[in-house]
Amino acid sequence: METTFLVIGGVGVVVLAVSVLIGDLFHFGHPDAAGPFSLPAVAGFIGAFGFAGAAVSALTGSSSPLVPAVAGLVAAVPTAWIATRLARMAINMRTDATPTKRDMIGTTGVVVTPISGNGFGEVRISLGGQPVKLSARADRPIPLGARVLVLEATSSTSVIVEETAL
Repeated sequence: METTFLVIGGVGVVVLAVSVLIGDLFHFGHPDAAGPFSLPAVAGFIGAFGFAGAAVSALTGSSSPLVPAVAGLVAAVPTAWIATRLARMAINMRTDATPTKRDMIGTTGVVVTPISGNGFGEVRISLGGQPVKLSARADRPIPLGARVLVLEATSSTSVIVEETAL
C-alpha cells in the first residue's frame, strides 16, 4: 500500500518539476488554468496526497487504503492552496524598472582603461547596484584609477565623463 502512495507522490513531484523546468517553454498545462486547477496546485495536491498517504500507511500499518487516503486528502487540500498562493505571488511579483541611459547621468565611477588624448577609454560605474563597464569619452586625458562623473550617456554602452574629486 505504501508503494502505491509513494508512486502517487512521485508523480506529483515529476509534474511539478516538468511545469517549473519546461512548462513555459512548451506551454505545458492549460495557459488559462488558474486557482485550484493550476498546474502547481494540481502537482502540490497529488504530491501531498501520495506522500501523506504513504506516511500514514507506514505509521499505522493499516491494510485498508481508506485511512491513508483520508490523511492524504487532509494534507493535499492545504498544500494545493499554498501552491496556488505561492505561484500567484511569483507571477505578480513587482520588479524594479530596467535601468536606462538617463539613469547613468550623474553617477560616479572609476577609470579602468585610461582615457587617452583623443578622448577614448573605459569606466566602471554602479548602475542598479551592479558594476557596469562602459566606453568613455572626455575632453582631456584621464589616468587609470581616477574618479569620474558621468555627464552624458550617448548610448547604452557609451558615456561622456569628466574627472572629479568625489
